[in-house]
Amino acid sequence: MKAVVFAYHNVGVRCLKTLLARGMQVQLIVTHPDSPTETIWFDSVANVAAEVGIPVVYVDEAVDDALIARVAALAPDYLFSFYFRRMLPGPLLAAARIAALNLHGSLLPKYRGRVPVNWAVLHGEAETGASLHLMEAKPDAGDLVAQQAVPILPDDTAKDVFDKVTVAAEIALWAVLPQLLRGQVPRSPNDLMAGSYFGGRKPEDGRIDWAQPAQTIYNLIRAVAPPYPGAFFDQGGQRFIVPRARLARPELAAQIAASAPVGPHLVGEQILALAGDGGAIHILELWAADRPGQPLSAQQFSSLAGTQP
Repeated sequence: MKAVVFAYHNVGVRCLKTLLARGMQVQLIVTHPDSPTETIWFDSVANVAAEVGIPVVYVDEAVDDALIARVAALAPDYLFSFYFRRMLPGPLLAAARIAALNLHGSLLPKYRGRVPVNWAVLHGEAETGASLHLMEAKPDAGDLVAQQAVPILPDDTAKDVFDKVTVAAEIALWAVLPQLLRGQVPRSPNDLMAGSYFGGRKPEDGRIDWAQPAQTIYNLIRAVAPPYPGAFFDQGGQRFIVPRARLARPELAAQIAASAPVGPHLVGEQILALAGDGGAIHILELWAADRPGQPLSAQQFSSLAGTQP
């Protein structure tokens, strides 16, 4: 069986390696050039392609007619999309002799659309996973081919969950590949009415509203923790990023004065933030936004933000 693979990021790397390990003949790999404005914390599909000697094409924005023609001339049995960041047009999908399949980082039909892992953590989900599905013109809408669930633990960050989803993608693909290599594509309905769709997120969406309940704030911190841009707040004319935190133990939260306003407070050598529901966030690490990656001490924060014990 022959395939053309559109892939990027860690999921792209692991799924490409899984295809090759199962004996799929990959004729061409299409990936993205790395953006100079993005923190590259993930593995390179292009490097894997170079190691195994498979031709690579780079696509930044839209897939053009020349690439569609090149793929069609290869007459692949399958097209695979593994965390490729662009929708594949209908004429390209039609080039697959058997099926065009996409790997999505959620348990479809939940969390269709962009950054599904971050949304799942933000909403306090207890599990998510990976779904291999048939591609259609509508995003993440085709019939399901394979799925694998993973747990989201109470203190998992989005990066923790993304790492699990990467393994889930590999497991789901590995399990169904023997059928695909025989030309058999198992299908089950992807009931969009029972699911949800979410768009992309911007760095500004990481702003903390301390009037929210403590669990809601904590979910936001976990959902955008580094290597994502991070949850942030402004105080004393300064912007601060919260890369690590946890829900404060009751005995710690009780140390905040009953009359204190919501937001961060210095309690001894610790920074505790009072939430709108009376709960508290224990800030384990804090950065000044203009010095990311350099942890502030509680006293440094107090000096910059004008916070009193």
